[in-house]
Amino acid sequence: MLTVASHLVGDFGPGPGLGAETLERGVDRFFEVARGFGASALIYDYTPARHEADGAVMAPSVMEVRNLDPGMIDYWCGRGYARHDPVQAVAVNSVAPFIWSYDAEAGELSQGYLTSHSRPVVEFVSASGFVNGITVPIHLPDGGYVTVNGLWNGPGQAFGRVALQVLPGFALMAQAFQNEIGSPGRRLTATRPVLSARERECLDHAARGLSAKETSRLIERSVPTVVMHLNAAVRKLGARNRSHAVAEAVRRGLI
Repeated sequence: MLTVASHLVGDFGPGPGLGAETLERGVDRFFEVARGFGASALIYDYTPARHEADGAVMAPSVMEVRNLDPGMIDYWCGRGYARHDPVQAVAVNSVAPFIWSYDAEAGELSQGYLTSHSRPVVEFVSASGFVNGITVPIHLPDGGYVTVNGLWNGPGQAFGRVALQVLPGFALMAQAFQNEIGSPGRRLTATRPVLSARERECLDHAARGLSAKETSRLIERSVPTVVMHLNAAVRKLGARNRSHAVAEAVRRGLI
């Protein structure tokens, strides 16, 4: 498998970094490489810092999924699932690639991942059928970090045997890929919409589940004023609705 990786690494050699418009295409190319290692799905995400002010794991600002429900992005970036993701909790403090499983029969591979706290995440991912994975955490000079996650289906014990052989080559390719695309943080800075302080404040309260009426009490403004700020944020973010605007604001690191 290392021989295969050495052959393929030329596709993702060191370079100046891909432009914003080619990130998705780059993830598409890496997904094809990941499938060569046997992965059936892929998650790529970038988080600008390790933790929120309250100590919780920060939600990603960039998230790309392949062969998974795209709604996953909203759940992780907008609805707080990143805070309960046991894989993300390990990745935020790890510099080494690791193997995990949500299959209760996988023994050591699933220990520490199947907890009551992580149940919503485990159920969401398990519904896709891909309950095993290899995660490559890559910490960047800007203080953020990336995780490249290949997902496999099937019994966890069988996956564990295969993963030990696949891990070195997959990790090598993930690092080469990240070296090519550069930090997504620069991409966000270049494309970040300008939201007013009040628009960000109203979106932040909406992200916490507050209604316009509840937000109006907190910021001491009328409900129509809050709605005006939220609608302005929806337009600036090119979102379909307020929930989508919240997800986009979180994904882009605006709140």
